[in-house]
Amino acid sequence: MTETHSKVTAEHLRRDAFLYVRQSSLRQVFENPESTKRQYALRDRAAALGWPAERIHTIDDDLGISGAHAENRDGFQHLVSEVALGHAGIVLGLEVSRLARNNADWQRLLELCALTATLISDEDGVYDPAHFNDRLLLGLKGTMSEAELHVLKARLQGGIHNKARRGELPVPLPIGLIYDPTGVVVLDPDRQIQSAARLVFDTFRQTHSANAVVRRFQREGLQFPCRARSGPGKDEVRWIPLEHFRVLQILHNPRYAGAFVFGRTRRTRRADLKSTAAVQVARKDWLVLIKDAHASYISWEEFERNQATLTQNLAALSSASRGTVPREGSALLQGHILCGRCGGRMRTRYQLDSKLRDRLVPYYVCTEEAVRRAGKACQSLRGRDVDTAVSELLLRTVAPAAIEAALAVQQEIAGRIGQAGAARQKQIERARYEAELKRRRFLKCDPDHRLVADALEADWNEQLRRLETLQQQHERQHQADQGLLNEQARTRILALARDFPRVWHDPHTDPRDRKRMLALLIEDVTLTKRETIAIDVRFRGGRTTSLTAPSPKPIAQVRKFKPEVIAALDRLLDTCTEQEAADRLNALGYRNWRQQPLTRATVFNLRFNYKLKSRFQRLRDQGFISAEALAQRLHVSPTTIHEWGRAGSLVRQRYGNHVFLYKSVLPGTIHKGQGGRRPRAPSFTVPGSKRETV
Repeated sequence: MTETHSKVTAEHLRRDAFLYVRQSSLRQVFENPESTKRQYALRDRAAALGWPAERIHTIDDDLGISGAHAENRDGFQHLVSEVALGHAGIVLGLEVSRLARNNADWQRLLELCALTATLISDEDGVYDPAHFNDRLLLGLKGTMSEAELHVLKARLQGGIHNKARRGELPVPLPIGLIYDPTGVVVLDPDRQIQSAARLVFDTFRQTHSANAVVRRFQREGLQFPCRARSGPGKDEVRWIPLEHFRVLQILHNPRYAGAFVFGRTRRTRRADLKSTAAVQVARKDWLVLIKDAHASYISWEEFERNQATLTQNLAALSSASRGTVPREGSALLQGHILCGRCGGRMRTRYQLDSKLRDRLVPYYVCTEEAVRRAGKACQSLRGRDVDTAVSELLLRTVAPAAIEAALAVQQEIAGRIGQAGAARQKQIERARYEAELKRRRFLKCDPDHRLVADALEADWNEQLRRLETLQQQHERQHQADQGLLNEQARTRILALARDFPRVWHDPHTDPRDRKRMLALLIEDVTLTKRETIAIDVRFRGGRTTSLTAPSPKPIAQVRKFKPEVIAALDRLLDTCTEQEAADRLNALGYRNWRQQPLTRATVFNLRFNYKLKSRFQRLRDQGFISAEALAQRLHVSPTTIHEWGRAGSLVRQRYGNHVFLYKSVLPGTIHKGQGGRRPRAPSFTVPGSKRETV
């Protein structure tokens, strides 16, 4: 005691004493009150060391907070601040583990206490961190406190892991599975919940798409159950619209396959060091995986297939990813195309085609080199010709089994309709039960208590309206479904099956259905662009087939006119103007590359591009000149030339709508009339001919 009091000096007593109180959890605060009382009792120890009661401060803000870290402990942060500012003469704690369970936090506090000459006291005595021996002892206590926490966690985790390895660890179950009174996992006895869960797996088995599952629930007007994990309505089941993320949670959860798993996720601290997040763990790193441990909705083999399907549905850039879920668009081979040059996966792009009334035309493009190594695209091919060739191959291969496929489709439609109808019926039964329950509550209410009676009556009426709405929707959907199951529909399907090519080319057939049929037979298709397109088809099972398709022409060749059109235009320009030539070509059935009629501008461009002589040049070569030029040569007015032309005295040719060219004559060959009278019919010499009188 003498040594203890010798460490407390007048300088220490001039400063305040701080008592730090902490319990690791709220449960300890309520169930272990003795530890809390012992910590508060340290006030008497501070008073015995010489501190007055008004200068002894108790910091108990961290009751119910773990001491593993200092981030969320406001009380500990306040204590460190007071020590750093030199306001603390002594820090009291029941033991080192109450102040900190983390050695880094503990050493930081010791360093600050040594710098500010602050004492530390516990049940064993008073220590001065500035002294080597006391600092060494306090450091050893902090290390033992941290090691103690590790030992406690190891014991707890060991017990949890040991129980998990036996498959006996109780963990929260997904919707559709519950614990029976003996602790065994069984299917939920609620038939509607079972039906909703089974419908999710059945729909995914048919469509291979999580989005398709959501769309079916929306189309059928169905909802999915959700059990509250916490809050006032804990363990209550609510029915809400099904969303995509929930479908993925169900499909990825192995508990639905009857497997007990432990360690699928682990907690990791975020970058701010204040919160944690769950991180998915690879299957090979799961701590426990026990197959067929309890009742299930699907088999483990189907669960494995579902995981492979979901992996394929990802739009990954990996070259090993060869198949994806059928999506919108007319590209038949989407997701199954490989590049014959680099071996990478080719992607599908769509482009507007004005020739097809602005329809989207598919193109298969290899972008591996461009995306991964900033190079150029390997090759790009128009998908229409390739799809046509592969379609013809499928029609030759699949035609014998068309009738069996049609019967299977009919059975699948009937099964889907039956499932949806049963789910809607269970939904109606639940609504009817809830309406009856609200009716009983209303009848048991005291009639004199009008406030409660009015509220219960309103709830009853609301539930009755909901029941009526569900029944009407069920009737409408039932009538619509019957149209798909009657004998006429069956006969129509069988009739189409006997002519499989017509089914394949039917415009009402969804492109996604064609892609699903193709995926059942074809593994992948390798394309190589040469003078022709080489198509190597690999069927499921290993058999291969090679095809060829014509390579599409460049756009310059597509727009180029045929030689016979140019020859015809050259002949027509001898006797026709450009507009007349365009009309004559249209009458002969010639069109441009867009199948549009030819115009005067088109003829002008053709004549210019192919260096054809114009109508004017051809007439000049034949000796025809304009009226003005001929008038100057003959020393008459242009009007006289036109009159002679209309009278037939001059040879003329039309050029344009109202323009004429005239045959030139030699000067001095005109015989003018006498006096001022109008000359008689002129006499002139045509170049290259004998003199004659016209």
